[in-house]
Amino acid sequence: MKVIDKEQQIAEAFRRGETSAMDDLFALFSGYLMGVGMRYIADDDEVKDVLQEAFIKIFTQFHTFQYRGKGSLKAWVTRIMVNECLTTLRQKQKIDVVDGEQVPDLSDEEPDTEGLDGNVLMEMIRRLPEGYRQVLNLYVIEGLSHKEIGQMLHIKPDSSASQLHRAKTMLAKMINDYKRRLG
Repeated sequence: MKVIDKEQQIAEAFRRGETSAMDDLFALFSGYLMGVGMRYIADDDEVKDVLQEAFIKIFTQFHTFQYRGKGSLKAWVTRIMVNECLTTLRQKQKIDVVDGEQVPDLSDEEPDTEGLDGNVLMEMIRRLPEGYRQVLNLYVIEGLSHKEIGQMLHIKPDSSASQLHRAKTMLAKMINDYKRRLG
């Protein structure tokens, strides 16, 4: 007997037109996608609105999804959520972009996250300026290049690199300040 994973079960249920597939998909990914949204958008209520829009797009566009093995559904819904977050931020004109020429000399200090609670780190990331947070997430979490980030955010690749550098520097300072207060 062939064992199929939960993602494949959901995909097949959608193909058969089973309405329970929507509930299953929502139950499987809503918490995860909320976390993705919280990395990009600081306001919890706004994240919930974006999550709702993402699920509407997921449900109405599911016919375009191609199951390609375990993890392919998660990757697809994640991409939709990230795109919805970026669209929302662009519409609100919250992207804070700094040209590469304006970047002051900053230390190359990497954030030391060892021993740091994940929730504390998430809150620190959410306190970063919008542009910094977006580039940090797209580069570090989503694995995009600065060229790809530049295309998505309509900025120069050099601006993406400078935003990432500033985000890491600011995050490192927040982490170090936090650890000094604890220690």
